[in-house]
Amino acid sequence: MGFFDKIKKIGIFSNFISELDDDFYEELEESLVMADMGAETTMEAVEELKARCKAEKIKDVEGARGKMREILAEYLTLGNAQVDLSRQPAVVLFIGVNGVGKTTSIGKLAARWKGEGRRVMVCAGDTFRAAAADQLTIWAERAGVDIIKQHEGADPAAVVYDAMSAAKARRTDVVLVDTAGRLHNKQNLMNELNKISRVIDRECPDSSRETLLVLDATTGQNGLIQAKQFAQAAGITGIVLTKLDGTAKGGIVIAIAKELGVPVKFVGVGEGVNDLQPFDPRAFTEALL
Repeated sequence: MGFFDKIKKIGIFSNFISELDDDFYEELEESLVMADMGAETTMEAVEELKARCKAEKIKDVEGARGKMREILAEYLTLGNAQVDLSRQPAVVLFIGVNGVGKTTSIGKLAARWKGEGRRVMVCAGDTFRAAAADQLTIWAERAGVDIIKQHEGADPAAVVYDAMSAAKARRTDVVLVDTAGRLHNKQNLMNELNKISRVIDRECPDSSRETLLVLDATTGQNGLIQAKQFAQAAGITGIVLTKLDGTAKGGIVIAIAKELGVPVKFVGVGEGVNDLQPFDPRAFTEALL
């Protein structure tokens, strides 16, 4: 079952009464909050829906569905949803707390871009977590791409330096950099992330750069809190939202995009190598509603 088939299970409009009265809007608010969209974003969306329905004299549920679809798609359509790989070696830095799926996402994107004919390298910048480099090595072998790594406990910035040097020498198109799972309240780890960024800027100043925050969709509003903290500290350019194949409702996508102004670029919908898909705001809202 694909991503959009799965989120259709949310069925926000499925059991509503036919009239756009107070009961309708109350039930809509409740359903959106239960879909992990968050109280603030939900209230804004419902108020906007009321205003548009009034202005356009919409009085039926089907018409309201179309308007809500427009509103949510607008919330999700932010900046460039594509990863910028235009200037080689393009560098994509992956950040986020432990367990959200950074290493797995790197492996899947490495396979995707290698399949598109790009020369891909992965960098094992997570030198703190036991076996992190081993896990990334398995993904690199599966995808058929190069990997740069050092011993456990090595300086992550030194590993990134090696990767930048190798990428230039091997004419690599894109380098995907794993980082340690860092909690937003660990200032020393954030300082380390800044050190890594300085190495990349120094060694590959003209390269395309992306910093993707990987979030676990099942954490709901906690994911939004993480996103806010990381955005302040790391200047993220996009979101990778994982684990939408399980109990996650999906609405957190809307809350994050709306509140941070950062596009969701990929969503993970399963364990397979092809289950990390580019995010399509309009297709998402079509399926959600």
